[in-house]
Amino acid sequence: MIANARLNIPVIYAGNIQNHHLVRQLFEEANQSSYLYITKNVYPKIDTLDVEEARKIIQSVFEKHIIHAPGMEKIRSVISSDIIPTPGAVMESLQLLQKELGNAMAFDIGGATTDVHSVSDNSKDVEKILIAPEPFAKRTVEGDLGVYVNKNNLIELLGERKIKNELHLSDEEYKKLLEYYRPIPQAEQVPLTLLLSKVALETSLKRHVGRYVHLYGPLGKNTYAEGKDCTNVGVIIGTGGVFSRLPGGDALLKETMIKKEPDLLKPKNDVLIYVDSDYCMAACGVLSKKYPQASLTIMKNSLKKV
Repeated sequence: MIANARLNIPVIYAGNIQNHHLVRQLFEEANQSSYLYITKNVYPKIDTLDVEEARKIIQSVFEKHIIHAPGMEKIRSVISSDIIPTPGAVMESLQLLQKELGNAMAFDIGGATTDVHSVSDNSKDVEKILIAPEPFAKRTVEGDLGVYVNKNNLIELLGERKIKNELHLSDEEYKKLLEYYRPIPQAEQVPLTLLLSKVALETSLKRHVGRYVHLYGPLGKNTYAEGKDCTNVGVIIGTGGVFSRLPGGDALLKETMIKKEPDLLKPKNDVLIYVDSDYCMAACGVLSKKYPQASLTIMKNSLKKV
């Protein structure tokens, strides 16, 4: 169905390797073979997850096709190195920091998306009851959670009435606040941005981490775990404008972590929380491809404890 739709967009196949020849044949018959990329199975056998090769192909496809996006036509003529999307670059930085600081998570709240990254192994207790494997390094990009472009989604999650009550706004004041809302908020808009950021942070955390599942059988209740286990995370980093530029943004991480949610496989209350004060993680992720030690030094200097 994908081949016959003739979408003329990249398609990456990372499933059962026995189907490689059939997939190629289907795309050739539909004259779509130039858009097809095949990699090894990301789930080659039970309890084994192998996503690194697929990630490399996704990165390669991104670099090849991003130059066709509006405004990007000349980008290849002005740079000679890798083109890495922001979430991918932040992940590169976090993987580098994890080797130095131990199991870590990073949150990046933006105007259009909220990205969550975790680089950690499972705790021994959770490992025993996990239903399926998860990658050591995991990234989730929530395309519907942004404090500017997608602010309406966050407003809907929170509810207009609650926003007005929390910020002590009349209907007219609320309407005016949204009418003049800017990507870089002015002083009177900051409380709304922080409120929306809190919703984005809490929602993206719940979507990223795993949870305990309680099932009832003939012998009574059994508890299992599914999804990414982040209970072993010891370091949390906030990057992006919300954490590095807005007054009160750094406190959001601490508030979210101390909130009791016993069914979530989230970090524990005693984690170390830092802010990327120089807003450099994305840039350092690209830099780390050639200069890992320099990138690590810059990032460590940028980390300010909350």
